[in-house]
Amino acid sequence: MVGTELKRGHPVWSMQDSLNELADLARTAGLLVVGQDGQRLDRIHPSTLIGSGKLQSIVEQRQELGYNVLIFDDELSPRQLREIEKAFGENEDLKVLDRTALILDIFARHARSSEGALQVELAQLEYRLPRLTRAWTHLARQAGGRVGGTTGGGSGGGGQQGGGRIVGGGGGGVGVRGPGETQLEIDRRAIRDRIAFLKRQIEKVRAHRQRYRRKRQQEGLPVLSLVGYTNAGKSTLLNTLSGADVLAADMLFATLDPTTRRVTLPSGSTALVSDTVGFIQKLPHQLVAAFRATLEEVLEADLLIHVVDVTHPNVAAQVEAVHETLAEIGATDKPIISALNKIDRLAEEAHLEDYVRGLPEQLGEYPDTVPISAKTGEGIPALLQRVQEVLESAMVRVAVEIPYRRGDLVDLFHKRGLVQEETHGGQGTSIQGKLPAPLVPQFREYRQA
Repeated sequence: MVGTELKRGHPVWSMQDSLNELADLARTAGLLVVGQDGQRLDRIHPSTLIGSGKLQSIVEQRQELGYNVLIFDDELSPRQLREIEKAFGENEDLKVLDRTALILDIFARHARSSEGALQVELAQLEYRLPRLTRAWTHLARQAGGRVGGTTGGGSGGGGQQGGGRIVGGGGGGVGVRGPGETQLEIDRRAIRDRIAFLKRQIEKVRAHRQRYRRKRQQEGLPVLSLVGYTNAGKSTLLNTLSGADVLAADMLFATLDPTTRRVTLPSGSTALVSDTVGFIQKLPHQLVAAFRATLEEVLEADLLIHVVDVTHPNVAAQVEAVHETLAEIGATDKPIISALNKIDRLAEEAHLEDYVRGLPEQLGEYPDTVPISAKTGEGIPALLQRVQEVLESAMVRVAVEIPYRRGDLVDLFHKRGLVQEETHGGQGTSIQGKLPAPLVPQFREYRQA
């Protein structure tokens, strides 16, 4: 593993901390880490990222360490990838990856739903398209056929990289291959066709989700979205809140596919809570774009619960990475409750309350925090109570007189709203209270001045 750090500035993540996280990613992908190296730079070298002397040193270390995968902690440009591979010789059995390719590989391994597979494949192909070389001669040539490769992240430059089914990319059909068209151009055209197909399929998924959300809004169920750094405990919290059985493992990106479950608030009302893909520093832009249909769950949520691993040595940096990703998808205007998770691991701290109380100051702007343990259930009642308070504060105050023939609306008000006063008159039921904003239009014709 190879890291870099610019001498100027004050990065949130040190080079060593970032390399440690890269090692966790590598192990998640099934790799054995045998060594790491790094370089502090005045500037990034446009041709090889690191200096030529450092690159030569890494080449020489191969004889001692026997590594066959070289992973850079920063995204490599197509040019940098080619030049680094050249430094090892044309016939070396070596994969050169960057952090983006590694994360894409992990996503490909963990995507279990058809939706997740579509999104990951799109991200992989968009990453690989500018990195094609002549080594990509393994793509199938049967018109209308499919090619299945391995799900490895791949360097994009050689080896049996896959992670995608190249559809309709044939070169053997009549009228397919143009005059003078090279194999590389055919490969690129095949991938562009596949990308266009995947985008159409994902758009269908997005439209389906929108229809589901509209139906959900009509029911007036508030939606909570769990966000946070990968391995912060979101899936464990979802299981604890709802009694779900979502996979919760101590690894990065254990779950990718969004899961929505019902949860009961202290008042007895119901809310929906959705788990989302975990964030990470240097999250590939291809993934953010490809998972936009899934991340729209965050945009449509009434409230975000930011799950924070308070035991992590880089907790402040992780929080900043989450907020950067939320800003990238346009979700910074949502009310946020920060669930400071894993306090059970701090049980031996002499001043646990002081430690947790000091976290908001340590992490900057942290206006609404609740210390919890998703594993043991400690703090969960307080979290649900705070969720209920925030949701109720966003409700709209209304006074309505509902005719007796619309008993369904009275029932809806009791189930989804907050009834403060109710009387029964000659014309119908008069109710004063609060309703979730999406439900107000259904009561418009019965509102009192």
